[in-house]
Amino acid sequence: MPRFDANGLVACIAVDARDGRVLMLAHMNAESLARTLQTGEAWYWSRSRGELWHKGATSGQVQRVLEMRVDCDQDAVLIRVEVGGDGGCCHTGRRDCFYRSVGLDPASGRAVLRHDPSSRDPAPHDLPSAAGA
Repeated sequence: MPRFDANGLVACIAVDARDGRVLMLAHMNAESLARTLQTGEAWYWSRSRGELWHKGATSGQVQRVLEMRVDCDQDAVLIRVEVGGDGGCCHTGRRDCFYRSVGLDPASGRAVLRHDPSSRDPAPHDLPSAAGA
């Protein structure tokens, strides 16, 4: 049993069972965790809406849970899922929520925000360097 935080939540990472890609990070409360275990489909707690959220109920991107793990501190859950519908999971219309990466541009030494090539977003954006230059 995971240890819920002061708000009664535990972080949950959803990973695509097919290729291991991290899809999203969401939160579960005791009720959403129980429903996930009972139904075999991912249920989360929406912090912004303050309500239970059955992933895919409106989008068709239902996450069927194949495996659930709890980390060593019991304060995070990882689920391996098969995603229904179009295979996406991000509310922006992308396959996953982790479509941005930050890398160092070797020429300028500046941090550069990059987007996954399958992203609908425009080209990379420069970020200020850590030194503020």
